[in-house]
Amino acid sequence: MLGSDGQLYVVKFQNNPQHLRVLANELFATRLAETVGLSVPATEVVDVSEWLIENTSELYMDRGRHQERCASGLQFGSRYVGGLMPGQVVDYLPEEQLTEVRNLAEFAGMLALDKWTCNSNGRQAVFHRKPREKRYAANFVDQGYCFHAGEWSFPDAPLRGVYGRNRVYADVAGWPSFEPWLSRIEELEPESVWRIAETVPPIWYGGDLREMERLTVMLLTRRQRVRDLIVQFRDSTRAPFPKWMGVANSSGDGQFREQKKIENGAGSNAG
Repeated sequence: MLGSDGQLYVVKFQNNPQHLRVLANELFATRLAETVGLSVPATEVVDVSEWLIENTSELYMDRGRHQERCASGLQFGSRYVGGLMPGQVVDYLPEEQLTEVRNLAEFAGMLALDKWTCNSNGRQAVFHRKPREKRYAANFVDQGYCFHAGEWSFPDAPLRGVYGRNRVYADVAGWPSFEPWLSRIEELEPESVWRIAETVPPIWYGGDLREMERLTVMLLTRRQRVRDLIVQFRDSTRAPFPKWMGVANSSGDGQFREQKKIENGAGSNAG
């Protein structure tokens, strides 16, 4: 949809067949990713008028046996990758082009974000290049199933929230490969997370502010679990990090986590 600001948006409506809360998830998780420096589209709250719904025949939901008009009011808008400018946008690249993606290292950072937010869907990305560019750049899209979609719970599993092809993780050789994004997640000021939560329209989660408060508190608590969740993926049957296997071991990870715990405890006592 073309916005009044002249920008093109992919718009997700309140009465989408997934869940109302996926709009809140999209805005919240995408802005968290943006805050820690990951390549995600700009997001906006888009007001779609009843007049536009009534006068645009394409604005309906296909429910299988029947069609339902899209809801009017506040919807989620994600800036269309590439916009109106000429270029090329694809959601799949052959192996040889995938290895040449300019920001391939960001897949590790996005993995940390997906583990933090418990993305219960596979990681999705689109790739864009301008007319005279030879290499694509990845943009991470579709955060609707973070926080376990409409459940707002965190049933963690090693293979959730990961990209479907191991090649994007082939150069991960240890914790430095997740920087600077992992440290930014762990050290993100609580005030920054609360400010993002406040930008989510309450209508997208039923108007219950206590539910948004509960979600935000759980997110802040989970920041120090991200490394453990990455280790679970590393040690899974996917074997996603061939350069890391054999370098790290469970005892070393345990010592690292204990050290983090001591440091965090010292910090809180000092405060």
